[in-house]
Amino acid sequence: MDARVGFIVGLCLMGLTCASPVKFVDCGSSSGKVAMVDINPCSTQPCQLHKGDSYTVNVTFNSGVESQTSTAVVHGIIAGVPIPFPIPEPDGCKSGIQCPIQKEKTYNYATELPVKSEYPPIKLVVEWELKDDSKNDLFCIRFPVQIV
Repeated sequence: MDARVGFIVGLCLMGLTCASPVKFVDCGSSSGKVAMVDINPCSTQPCQLHKGDSYTVNVTFNSGVESQTSTAVVHGIIAGVPIPFPIPEPDGCKSGIQCPIQKEKTYNYATELPVKSEYPPIKLVVEWELKDDSKNDLFCIRFPVQIV
């Protein structure tokens, strides 16, 4: 039993070395407050996202409202123009958040960000919103990335 516990702790520590807090800008979180954002794996900033790979985006936030649902909307901002960026699971309630969302409670939203092979190599800003029942932003964050 001790060997299994040691193995699990080791895996957790390796995961922490691959993910570091990402510098982000709040872009209008009207219904919540973001505490931390990390992308795994991401060892540099801006995060270098390799084509064909998938990354885990984790956002820890405190909700200021109650909501039965949460929906993610993601855009890549290129030359000031927001381009929709589809993600596999836009339902926040299936991405680590136990719904219904309660006011003044902290949540950890975690989802996959696939980087398709056909994406061009480019530097851009990702805008990630998680919307409540009223379509207000539980959080809205922007962070720079580079597709390589």
